Amino acid sequence: MILLCYTRCSTCKAVKAELNEAGVKYEEREISTDNPSFEELSLWWKESGLPLKRFFNTSGLLYKKLGLKDKLADMTEEEQLRLLATDGLLVKRPLMVDGDKIRVGRKDILDEYL
Repeated sequence: MILLCYTRCSTCKAVKAELNEAGVKYEEREISTDNPSFEELSLWWKESGLPLKRFFNTSGLLYKKLGLKDKLADMTEEEQLRLLATDGLLVKRPLMVDGDKIRVGRKDILDEYL
């Protein structure tokens, strides 16, 4: 089980604390320095069954700086996935990968593992 987090993210810190307290074992991956690849993101998105937009950190500074709110609708899914693969800070976090079970965001992760 891999938990993709950003060290400076308060939500990631809170999720890790709750998982640790509950004794949930996971491997942590720093999303800002070990960005998910296009292949990983493609697989995770397909396995999750979620809309691709759920994988974007829509409250992030980079998302806003790039004006993605207005641009994503005009991009193909492949273009969106390739964009996500360019910078881990574009990716919604925390993100839990547990085999073919993918959970995106605090609520989904805690609902699944606590």
